[in-house]
Amino acid sequence: MKTQISLRRKVTVGLSVAALGLTGVTTPTLQAFAQAQPETQAAPAPGSAQPRQQGPASVADLAEGLLGAVVNISTSQNASGGGQTQRNVPVPQLPEGSPFQEFFDEFFNQQQPGGPSARPMQSLGSGFVIDAEEGIVITNNHVIADADEIEVNFSDGGTLEAELIGADPETDLAVLKVDPSLRELTAVEFGDSQEARIGDWVMAIGNPFGLGGSVTLGIVSARGRDINAGRYDDFIQTDAAINRGNSGGPLFDMYGKVIGINTAIISPSGGSIGIGFAIPSQLAVNVIDQLREFGETRRGWLGVRIQPVTDDIAESLGMDRATGALVAGVIEGGPVDDGSILPGDVILSFDGKPVRAMRDLPRVVAESPVGKEVDVVIVRRGEEQTVRVTLGRLEDGERQAEAGVEMQDEGEATPDATVETADVLGMKLATLDEESRTSFGIGEDISGVVVMEVEEGSQAAERNITAGEVITEIAQEAVSTPADVQERIAALESQGRRNALLMLASPTGELRFVTLRMD
Repeated sequence: MKTQISLRRKVTVGLSVAALGLTGVTTPTLQAFAQAQPETQAAPAPGSAQPRQQGPASVADLAEGLLGAVVNISTSQNASGGGQTQRNVPVPQLPEGSPFQEFFDEFFNQQQPGGPSARPMQSLGSGFVIDAEEGIVITNNHVIADADEIEVNFSDGGTLEAELIGADPETDLAVLKVDPSLRELTAVEFGDSQEARIGDWVMAIGNPFGLGGSVTLGIVSARGRDINAGRYDDFIQTDAAINRGNSGGPLFDMYGKVIGINTAIISPSGGSIGIGFAIPSQLAVNVIDQLREFGETRRGWLGVRIQPVTDDIAESLGMDRATGALVAGVIEGGPVDDGSILPGDVILSFDGKPVRAMRDLPRVVAESPVGKEVDVVIVRRGEEQTVRVTLGRLEDGERQAEAGVEMQDEGEATPDATVETADVLGMKLATLDEESRTSFGIGEDISGVVVMEVEEGSQAAERNITAGEVITEIAQEAVSTPADVQERIAALESQGRRNALLMLASPTGELRFVTLRMD
């Protein structure tokens, strides 16, 4: 059977994305971790093998102190046109002939609309209390999306109506508020996910398949996982059992601190196979703070388009290794549209944080306050330098783009010239003139050398270069005629270079970099 992966709002087989949380709240005093450890062994003699550490003898005391803070989230939504409450209960898919099939069929049939004991609210996900005084509860955005009513169900059977304070689809996070005067609440606090090591014991508590208060145990299997769920992926991987309905539940360390929020699974059947993912607490805290304070996110924005630095690109730029994020374009009107950062720059560090790969940059920028001045370390034309920039707000930039604001660079108009052509590196190139602009729909603000044809089977074809794209730079030097391209290629060959770095513009002005081998 082919493994299926489904993300976010899916409650079917595969990934089921979950919630985030906040520091600075009260947690129960827990001694379970210390009590559960085996007796201390004598230190080994120098040179002898280290004794093998054992897992906790029991997590019963730890779980008992935390269960009261973990909740089930129920929602209802009015069906369009009918005014009836639409309910949704995730139904488990059990193997054929399972001895539990009859029980689950009876239980879940009763929960569906029109069932013999249909209730006005149905369990959809998990959550947890992070502030007992304010009544703040965290869950997934996809759990409460489009809900008309939200209820928080506690482990002792109590229920409170919840108000949505703010939600962030980017991290699939929602912040809810209940009235703390109506009942005594138990809260948990966050630990430092940065201190979690591969192999550390962790415990998940949640609401799998509507069965609330379920506790599972496992270890941290990996860190820094990118599962293509979003641009801020940095998941903790765990083998603690996580199933549908665990979305929004906390992942605890053995001190009772939340180091992650159970968010996704990979599964061929819809059940846990020991590959689950949690959003690390370090990433969660800043988002929760913003939602609580403003009701929305206020992420930092640099205003650049980026792409990965491949080995070929690194070589063509004179870098000793592939690292950082390559700036493929600068957004007009953005924070760095003043020339402080240019297309072709490679960002190595942002505000003191290393950018080892392209995906690191969006996360560290988004975590930075709007309006903050930061130092950015870049490589420009083979030399490392530091520039200082002031961050804008990502949400403002996105609204600007949605409003149809043209993000164009004001360049000099291409002078009239006699059209010339050349065959270079598997491409037929021509001077960019009005005829080619009209033929390919190339914007007036784009200058360079137009690709008229691409030879089938060539490196250019393998790099997905297509007719209508415009070569604007080679090795970070502007070109305007096919002769310029030939001269730049010859110069690179004379320098012993094996790759040529091309900056290409699409007809609409989107920039990207590709490398072509010259040998």
